[in-house]
Amino acid sequence: MRWKSVLAKPFAHHIARKVAESAANAVRLQDDTLKALLQKGNQTAFGRDHQFAQIKDYQSFKAHVPIRDYEGLKTYVERIKQGESDVLWVGKPEYFAKTSGTTSGLKYIPITKESIPNHFGTARNALFNYAAQTGNLSWMDGKVIFLSGSPELDEIHGIKTGRLSGISNHLVPNWLKGNQLPSYKTNCIDDWETKVDAIVRETVGQNLTLISGIPPWVQMYYERLLDYTGKKYVKEVFPNFSVFVYGGVNFEPYRSKLESLVGEKIDSVEVYPASEGFIAFQDTQGDKGMLLNVHSGIFFEFIPAHEIFNENPTRLSLGEVEKGVNYALILNNNAGLWGYNIGDTVEFTHLNPYRIIVTGRIKHFISAFGEHVIGKEVDEAMLKISNQEKIQIVEFHVAPNVIPLEGGLPYHEWFIEFDKIPTDLNRFTKLLDAEMVRQNAYYEDLIAGNILKTLVIRPLQRDAFRNYMKSQGKLGGQNKVPRLANDRKIATELRSFLY
Repeated sequence: MRWKSVLAKPFAHHIARKVAESAANAVRLQDDTLKALLQKGNQTAFGRDHQFAQIKDYQSFKAHVPIRDYEGLKTYVERIKQGESDVLWVGKPEYFAKTSGTTSGLKYIPITKESIPNHFGTARNALFNYAAQTGNLSWMDGKVIFLSGSPELDEIHGIKTGRLSGISNHLVPNWLKGNQLPSYKTNCIDDWETKVDAIVRETVGQNLTLISGIPPWVQMYYERLLDYTGKKYVKEVFPNFSVFVYGGVNFEPYRSKLESLVGEKIDSVEVYPASEGFIAFQDTQGDKGMLLNVHSGIFFEFIPAHEIFNENPTRLSLGEVEKGVNYALILNNNAGLWGYNIGDTVEFTHLNPYRIIVTGRIKHFISAFGEHVIGKEVDEAMLKISNQEKIQIVEFHVAPNVIPLEGGLPYHEWFIEFDKIPTDLNRFTKLLDAEMVRQNAYYEDLIAGNILKTLVIRPLQRDAFRNYMKSQGKLGGQNKVPRLANDRKIATELRSFLY
């Protein structure tokens, strides 16, 4: 070990102990977090509007603070953008994290002085906890890549504004700056393909030990790297590469392809960062799920996903949740988000400690016939059958075909980019449909009742999804293709990439 890893070892174990202590006291820490948030929030315009001074406990909090999405908070955000202080949180935000919205266009998510440790302290905790758990500290002595958006920031009334990944580049601690790749100049390149090629040139010949990014864009980096070097495996280029940190999408459908490019299985750490807050991270290599970040300025609420559009949905605190239930995730935090519907759904895999998996997006589902198929179900079905049949999948998208042009019964249409198209596509289709029947009882009823016919697979050309994203101006960075939709907007575009 070199000096950084030697010096970091006791600190890593200190962080791991703190993580374990927080996990063991999760419900109490969540209660304390709500009290602290209300005490501060009482000094804001939002707190006065919602009578925070009268809130005594979680039950009264629910009575005073309704569930909102960005549209519901937008008038407050606009006041902050006009220069007003003490609106959603005391003072003004340090940053606005700019992210895409569905109904609102661009969303401006505040990041405050108090919430910065949630974003960046949690990223540190995830890595140091991994180091303590596994004994692998050697990555600290090499170069690390964070595949991210541009670090260039704008300003709105003195508040620095940009993508979260870009903001993150400005807050990398000094001890890590010397290890970080790519360079600031390369990170500022807007065109993703040009940027990836520049990253390849900068990283070849370096002692790269850790890579972090969204799996499909990391795959693109690997492929360009191997094309440039003429090597067969990434580990031939970077023999000390030992940790992959990822988030944003379910890694499992990408795992076999990425491992085949790397040349061997290496450790991975899943993280769940969002512009609204760093929600969870993988705390052990031996168990499924990510540890909920209960002691970092966020008070979590959970709504059974099927109730999210009800006028008065059931709202639960952490101590009231159950395993195996699909919940809509609601945040209240020290950046001034209150009763905020982040749009994600999660499921608890453990309650001691509280670990979650991301099951999808509230708006990303198929229920054209009442089946309510969710992201977790299509991911797990695809993963099981592709592994069973030893078929590698690059990416896929599922949409309903309600009135097929060819006539006949409607069906779920799967647009799949295979690494290599199965020799027996009909068999693959039947197995995948049978697994979907097993995953979703409503889908099973529709198939059995002759309302739907079995799913149809449309193989796509190589690089179909990359070319689709490029056509939408969303190639690279933190962008990702939804795995499923209840409409045919994406499906219609993907038809132009049929094999």
